[in-house]
Amino acid sequence: MEWTGARYVDGPTVEVRERIAASPERVWELVSDIGLMPALSAELRSARWLDGADGPRLGARFVGRSRHESLGEWETTSYVVACAAPYEFAWAVSDPENPGALWRFSLAARDDGGTDLTQWMRMGPGRSGLSLAIDWMPDKEQKIVFVRMREFERGMAATVDAIKRLAEGAPTGQGAGA
Repeated sequence: MEWTGARYVDGPTVEVRERIAASPERVWELVSDIGLMPALSAELRSARWLDGADGPRLGARFVGRSRHESLGEWETTSYVVACAAPYEFAWAVSDPENPGALWRFSLAARDDGGTDLTQWMRMGPGRSGLSLAIDWMPDKEQKIVFVRMREFERGMAATVDAIKRLAEGAPTGQGAGA
């Protein structure tokens, strides 16, 4: 991925992929389990469903608490904007019409019974905590975006790797990704 020169308003994206020797149904159980995600993330500390939801469904909301050494601690409400078991799970952060970020897991069945898993995210177009950092240092916007996108890419790669290990039956450690 290349983000050199990208600005927040450009809606930069990042995507990571992993081949997993487990069925899409098994992988879906993991990627749609928001309670599992903090164990796989270096930033996400907790996640819980709101409005009495007990699992993923279109329109459901969940709150996540995160922490980053440079950005501090924050809480966001996310909205499930795609939920098609066992193929797609996506959520918009803060505002489904103008999200601070859009995240998606896509799963594709392979002929050998396994799954191709893709995690994708787009920064913006709505405001986020990163917008505040850019407001404080507008002359450093491209560097701020570049650094954050690299962090997302590393964290997402660690997350899909941890999902692979769990789906294939291997243990995984806490703090693996984002």
